Amino acid sequence: MSDEGLLGRRAEGETLDRLLTQARSGAGQVLVLRGEAGIGKTALLDHVSTRASGFRVTRAAGVESESAFPYAGLHQLCVPFLDRLDRLPAPQREALGTAFGMATGPRPTRFMVGLAVLTLLAEVADEQPLVCLVDDAQWLDSMSSAVLGFVARRLLAERIALVFVLREGNDYLDGLPELFVRGLDDADARSLLESVIKGPVDGRVRDRIVAEARGNPLALLELPRAWTTAELADGLDGGPLTSRIEAGFVRQIAPLPADTRLLMLIAAAEPLGDATLLWQAAGLLGLGADPAAAALGTGLIEFGARVQFRHPLVRSAVYRSASTADRMRVHRALADVTDPAIDPDRRVWHRAQGTAAPDEEVAAALEHSAGRAQARGGLLAAAAFLEQAAVLTPEPGRRASRELAAARAKRDAGALDASLRLLSAVEAGPPDERRSAEIEHLRGHIAFDQRRVADAAPLLFSAARRLTPFDADLARETHLEGLSAAIWAGAPLADAARTAPPARTPACALDLVLDALTTRITAGYAAAVPRMTRALDEVRALKVGADDISRVPWLFGNRAGGIVASEMWDFDTRRAFAQQQVRLSRDAGALVQLQFALNFLADNELLAGEPAAAQALIEEDQRISEVTGIPPVGYAVLLQAAYRGEDVATTARAEALAAGQGRLAVIADWTAAILHNGLGRHDLARDAALRVFASDTLVYSCLIASELAEAASRTGDTALVSEALDRSAPWVDTQWSLGVKARLRALNGETAAFAESIACFERTAVRGELGRAHLLYGEWLRREGQRVEAREHLRAAQEILVASGMPTFADRALRELQATGETARKRTAEPTDELTAQEYQIARLAREGYSNPEIGTRLFISPRTVEWHLRKVFGKVGVTSRRQLRDARF
Repeated sequence: MSDEGLLGRRAEGETLDRLLTQARSGAGQVLVLRGEAGIGKTALLDHVSTRASGFRVTRAAGVESESAFPYAGLHQLCVPFLDRLDRLPAPQREALGTAFGMATGPRPTRFMVGLAVLTLLAEVADEQPLVCLVDDAQWLDSMSSAVLGFVARRLLAERIALVFVLREGNDYLDGLPELFVRGLDDADARSLLESVIKGPVDGRVRDRIVAEARGNPLALLELPRAWTTAELADGLDGGPLTSRIEAGFVRQIAPLPADTRLLMLIAAAEPLGDATLLWQAAGLLGLGADPAAAALGTGLIEFGARVQFRHPLVRSAVYRSASTADRMRVHRALADVTDPAIDPDRRVWHRAQGTAAPDEEVAAALEHSAGRAQARGGLLAAAAFLEQAAVLTPEPGRRASRELAAARAKRDAGALDASLRLLSAVEAGPPDERRSAEIEHLRGHIAFDQRRVADAAPLLFSAARRLTPFDADLARETHLEGLSAAIWAGAPLADAARTAPPARTPACALDLVLDALTTRITAGYAAAVPRMTRALDEVRALKVGADDISRVPWLFGNRAGGIVASEMWDFDTRRAFAQQQVRLSRDAGALVQLQFALNFLADNELLAGEPAAAQALIEEDQRISEVTGIPPVGYAVLLQAAYRGEDVATTARAEALAAGQGRLAVIADWTAAILHNGLGRHDLARDAALRVFASDTLVYSCLIASELAEAASRTGDTALVSEALDRSAPWVDTQWSLGVKARLRALNGETAAFAESIACFERTAVRGELGRAHLLYGEWLRREGQRVEAREHLRAAQEILVASGMPTFADRALRELQATGETARKRTAEPTDELTAQEYQIARLAREGYSNPEIGTRLFISPRTVEWHLRKVFGKVGVTSRRQLRDARF
């Protein structure tokens, strides 16, 4: 790409040329062009379009006033391809059709809409390489930004180039590859200025323009048009350059006839550029015979099938310089000419902009628009409509209720700080006890989402008490949420557990979980077993969908049902609950809840000896954090690091205690005990385990028993081994718990129980514990001089522990093998060990018989990307077909 026609942009041109070349070859490309207004970003987009020989080009542009309409920008980009919608898999077709208002279906999630767009664009690119150009992306509606950010991060093997233009930040696009567009140097700035100035110009004026413009091409073009030579010679007022350019446009608009200015105002207020609407509104306002002539003479606007301003700053200059009365007249006219059946939301938006005094009819219409936005998955758009409805609501109580609904929508969308700010406005409304309780309830939810669990618990308990007279079911649910928060805070639980609102009759799953936890906390383990058994049965049978995400699905997670399953030593149910919570959160697009769910499932995958699957889940938590700005949940990383021999627990424990996250501090101690046992530092393992053992924390006071016993047996603390064994007496019998109990008896001197422990763990999915059982038995046999039998168990231990991602424990097995006299060496990584987390997931799904589109749907990538990954998997594993992959070991 040469710099012809783009003065001073050779480097940028070469970058964009490489982008097109790589996309053409099948390596998906993304680039964000960032810079101030007028710096030449759109010119670079135009240059990409002209250079995209052999590509199909589609464009979209954000418009500031369009940001309230969900998927508006995305629709612009995809509309040329919607005739291919029927080629998408049914769930994707339904999601995208619903998002665009072309069909009626369940509320789509941003994940499914994003996958549908990715599949649609990949389908187009299969026939011809595709360039997608998005101008003024800072003004995209939030759902379009979220979906395009999702797509951008998943372009890999597609012949697609996606280029964004950004003036300022966009949370969903931050972190993508970026090119900062800077101003022209002085020589190029002078050349550009001379190309537009006709006739001789005083050198002092030319120098002043170049200095004022600071290399900004738009400023170089517009300052001479808007300001007199004398003004330029004297220098312009200070302030941002953008403001001075916009002020220049205002100076060009001001002398125009009143009807012309009003026509331009209609164009500025109508974001679609729809010429039909423009002229209909102009007729309604009674504008003169040819108000467009003077506007055309300025060169600031073009009237055709679509109405276009020369630059977005012209639009803002026209709109902001108009009087409030004129703006309202224009919006009322546009509302009157907008078809209520075809575009009800844009019509009501114009009505709202044209309404000064509170108006319940308009507010109610906005509330209906919020419902439609929410049904299409536009939670932030719904919140915007509700906020505007609240402003126009005459009755103070109803106004506060609409603000509260907007705050809920913001929280569900992950905009936690914005939700909190809105709650302050709700609290300023008239006194209402129920609404105050609901506000406190939402504050408690947000505190938990923000990891402020010590703040969340008292808020939720208080809200539960206050909600009891109004909604007993919600009150009991809120109390369970408070109990979960208190558990995570490590706060005293007994008093709170005893004050739960009364259960419904017959009891539901939520009631039974609350009763089970209350009994466990107040009466002990043995008394709670019957209630925990019944609670698990009810939660297993629970049928919930994405619409319930803001309420019950966390019952499956590590805040309620997951705790009960762990206390009952039921690994299969624990893992199934985690998978269910991930599915529900992902289907609902509830990103904050999904982060917690991913960590719970990753924790289970680590216990199951599936380190690659766990890594993929941990990475997804991190990717969501990058999109939302909410920190990763990250507690699964503690167990992962402990297995790998990495000490992250010490820092995590200190940070957790400082943040009031008592349970996280306990998890850090549990993983520290595992870490030090793996490294053979048994005194440190014992000290960490004792802190957990003494805390009587739900789940972890059970899980820690075997760590404490192993460390104590190696440090000669036989009393501690006996104490750990005593702790296990009331545990319910499952293969998992029986394996641990047998280990505890073996470490306490009943050596025949080593083999029993192995037999129990062989009947579970907890592979890491099976490897450790072989290790402990092999170590004991070696110490007893039974070398031949010891080698059998130590070899098994090393194989299992390497595969389970537990190298420090595998190294213990290796050292013991060498001590038996066997010439053993450290295992080298198998080919499958080199698979990335995503390759591992794809390989497993392919082996299970899923097609490429089905795998893509599960992992939110395109079928072409699945195929690209599979080719790499085949090479690493040493197979050439899916059939052979079925027999490969992972």
